[in-house]
Amino acid sequence: MAARRRAESDDTAAEKGTSASPVGVAGQYMGFGGMLKRWRKAAGVNQIVLARALGIGERTYRNIERGATPRFSQPQCDALADLLKLDADERHALLLYNVGTYLRASTADGRPELGPALRLLIDRQMPSPTYLSDRNWNILAYNEAMAELWPWVMEPRANIIRWALTTPEGRATYHDWHKHAAVFVRMLRFALTTHGGDTDLQGLIADVKKNPEIQKIWDSDVDLVEHRDGHVFLASIPTLGWKTIEIVSHVAYPAIMPDCRFVVMTWVEAEPDAQRDALGGPRNAWAEETHNTVYERSRAQARIAEADRLRDMDLRTARLVVDSAEKAAAKAGKDGIPLPALSRLVGPASQLTLSPSTRNVVWAVEEAPGEWGVSQVSPSTLIARVPPGAIHGDARAELKRLTRIALPAAPEAAANRVQQLLSELDQQQSLLREIQRELDGQTPVLRTPQRIARVQAELVS
Repeated sequence: MAARRRAESDDTAAEKGTSASPVGVAGQYMGFGGMLKRWRKAAGVNQIVLARALGIGERTYRNIERGATPRFSQPQCDALADLLKLDADERHALLLYNVGTYLRASTADGRPELGPALRLLIDRQMPSPTYLSDRNWNILAYNEAMAELWPWVMEPRANIIRWALTTPEGRATYHDWHKHAAVFVRMLRFALTTHGGDTDLQGLIADVKKNPEIQKIWDSDVDLVEHRDGHVFLASIPTLGWKTIEIVSHVAYPAIMPDCRFVVMTWVEAEPDAQRDALGGPRNAWAEETHNTVYERSRAQARIAEADRLRDMDLRTARLVVDSAEKAAAKAGKDGIPLPALSRLVGPASQLTLSPSTRNVVWAVEEAPGEWGVSQVSPSTLIARVPPGAIHGDARAELKRLTRIALPAAPEAAANRVQQLLSELDQQQSLLREIQRELDGQTPVLRTPQRIARVQAELVS
């Protein structure tokens, strides 16, 4: 009771502008202390109750209201906000002051949207292929370089591990595929220790284990790997004519999306060496790597738990999803131009809308009834996806409009760029014709009897 009376005396003294203790009063009417006191008074909570909720002493709390400047942790901020019933703006202010972060608003339909700052960061990694995936390796966002080198990321429900372990292209991309497969299996095992009850993760594991080779690895390998940060490996890129490059993988976890992976892939030019990678380390050293320690598992579990907390509060950012084709098209702005002919060419359930104001294309894919995944890509990315030989009629008109948007906006600059491109194409065609003439000279055309004789010889042999 004595403590309660002292607290009430402090409150009364503060309201009268006096102090019941020698601590200064500057914080009572301004700054964080004053703001905190107003919230407490509005909620009808006394200092004792609030101090206990924060896990600090009563005197310490009184000093905060009078001007002391500690910093509360995120759990303390959550407890304070819940007890004082703070609204969204007040929670923002509380977190900004104490934690240095802020809450993100959701979209109108309740689904969180990928923030523009993170989108900008992904785009600015050019020319390095970059993508953002969720905790189950589903692709959430990517930049132009990623889409052009690995177009599969634009497919509905694109998933890096499913692609790597179950598709012919994934298998052909990775040199020493079995070593990569073992690492991906270890990553799946690690994920089971952090969110094993996730049905999406369970479905992914079931899908990849349909491959007998993956099932065999799963049964024989018990190590755990959390991520592929710093891995150096050789890969053949299908869109570059299966050219082999040496890739360095960089993995980071965005603070606002702690269970998602921000992955940048850089590559280095180096002389092929069977023993050392391009950074000088032992070739494929990552194949022996393991993260199977209590510390690494607990750290990952804490990160996943924080992401779950944000998700429960509907604050987690993610790829933009809307519930109708109309809402997807609206993302292109009021001046959006539908591209129905090209939409039919790039894939089923796709809807393309050109945004002249942003000079981008809104690419929407119906992934499930009433669920449209939306991405923004550059015109050049879309142009690269249009099948050759399919350009006629409406598709040609739409492609022409798209190509114009890809050029500089100013007519003079656009004309100069067109001239430059035509000159480059002329040079390429000239070289190809020269090579064709050389090939024609080296390969004489066989007359019909000669052809028959050659075929007969091949059949006999």
